[in-house]
Amino acid sequence: MTIAAAILLAGMQATAPAVPAAPSIDGLPLGVLPAQDLPAKGCAAYLFSTGQTRALAVVATADPGSLRLMLDGRVTDLPRTGAEGNATLGLTPAATYAAGGVTATLTLTIEQRATLTAGAAVPIATLRLDRAGQDSIAMPLAGLLGCRT
Repeated sequence: MTIAAAILLAGMQATAPAVPAAPSIDGLPLGVLPAQDLPAKGCAAYLFSTGQTRALAVVATADPGSLRLMLDGRVTDLPRTGAEGNATLGLTPAATYAAGGVTATLTLTIEQRATLTAGAAVPIATLRLDRAGQDSIAMPLAGLLGCRT
């Protein structure tokens, strides 16, 4: 290989396009989740950000109790570690999820409506995310709860 070819090759490698990161939601370390399926059985809440960016931010499943989100560009699943209140379609008004130094608290207002079958509305929800050594984040959400029997 000649010196000119080596320089040309090095220049091409330096300008190669980077792999795009998962889109951030309003500049937060939370990103947009790809489309998610209903669980095989049971219910899940599909919650969307309500700020400048409107995108799927969180999926909370009733059984097993878990929370899925895109954190720092990676899909992250956190198991439920606590719950408060009476469950509606398997989800409680407040639940805590934690693993690996990440704690998420999800509060939901679940409204069952005659116009919705196999689910309910979630007009108001809030996600609080706490990570050791980092600022806490609170994000308003809203969405739907979908069920499969």
